[in-house]
Amino acid sequence: MASGLAALLDDVAGIAKIAAASVDDVAGAAGKAGSKAVGVVVDDAAVTPGYAMGFTPDRELPIVWKIAMGSLRNKFFFLLPGALALSAFAPWLVTPLLMLGGSYLTFEASEKILEVFLPHEAGDEVEALALSSTELEDQKVAGAIRTDLILSAEIMFIALADVAARPLALQAAALALVGLLLTIGVYGVVGLLVKMDDIGLHLAQRRTRVARALGRGLVRAMPTVLGGLSTIGTAAMLWVGGGILVHGLEHFGWDAIPHLVEGLSHWAGQVPGVGDITGWIAFAAGSAVVGLMVGATIVGILHLVHKIAPSKAH
Repeated sequence: MASGLAALLDDVAGIAKIAAASVDDVAGAAGKAGSKAVGVVVDDAAVTPGYAMGFTPDRELPIVWKIAMGSLRNKFFFLLPGALALSAFAPWLVTPLLMLGGSYLTFEASEKILEVFLPHEAGDEVEALALSSTELEDQKVAGAIRTDLILSAEIMFIALADVAARPLALQAAALALVGLLLTIGVYGVVGLLVKMDDIGLHLAQRRTRVARALGRGLVRAMPTVLGGLSTIGTAAMLWVGGGILVHGLEHFGWDAIPHLVEGLSHWAGQVPGVGDITGWIAFAAGSAVVGLMVGATIVGILHLVHKIAPSKAH
C-alpha cells in the first residue's frame, strides 16, 4: 500500500513538473512573441484615447470598457482561430498577410502625417454634430473596434510568426496569453489616460499644497501627453510596418533593401558601449523610411483614384 502511494505521489510530482515546464514554455513563448509586437501595442494605446474624448466624464470609462470587450472578442473569436488555422493549413500565408498589414500601418501613419499639413474637411464634423450622444458613442465604439481589429491582427500575426515552429497547443496558449495580457495592459493604460484630467481636477481640490500642485500639473500635462502619444504612435506604425516589410522582402529573397537597412544597423551598432541601442535605432529609422515611402505611395495612389472617380461619375 505504501509503495503504491509512493508511486502515485511520484506520478503526481512528474505530472506537476511537466505542467510547470509547459507553463514556462507558454510564458516564455508569449513573452518573446509579445515583445516583438510592442510597436503595434504603443500605437494601439496611442490611438484609442481619442475615441473616448469629447464625452461626459461618466461615459469615458464605460466607452473604454466597451472597446476593450470588443478587442477581446476580436482576438479570441476571430483572430486566434484564424491564426491557428493559418499555422496548421497555410503557414506560407503568414508572411504575405503580415506584409499586407504592415503596408496598412504605413498607410495609416502617412495619412496622419499628411493631415498635419493639409486642412481637415468639415463634412465629417457636421455629420457628427447631427448625431445624438448615444448614436455618436456607438459610432465611436464601432470605429475603435474596427481599428483594433487591424492592430490586433498585426499583434497576433507577429506573435504567430515567432511561435510558428512550436506545437499547435503551445501556439494557442501563447497567442491567447499574448492577446489577454496586451489587451489588459493597453486598455488599462487607456483608462488611466482618459481619466488623467479628472484625477488632476480631484487632486487640485485637495487641501495640501503638494496635491494641488500635482493635480494642476496633471491637467496641464494632458494635451502634451496625448500629443506625444500620437507622435509616438505614428512613428511606431512607420517603424513596425516598415520593419515587417523589410523582413518580408528578405523572406522572399528580395535582398537589396533589407541588406541596406541591416548594413546601416550594423554600422551604427559598432558604437562602443551603446552599440545595441544605436543599432536598434538605426534599424528602426531605416525601417521607418521604408515604411514612409510605401505608405506615401499608397496614400498618393488612393488620393489620385479618389480625384479621378468623381470626375468619371460626372
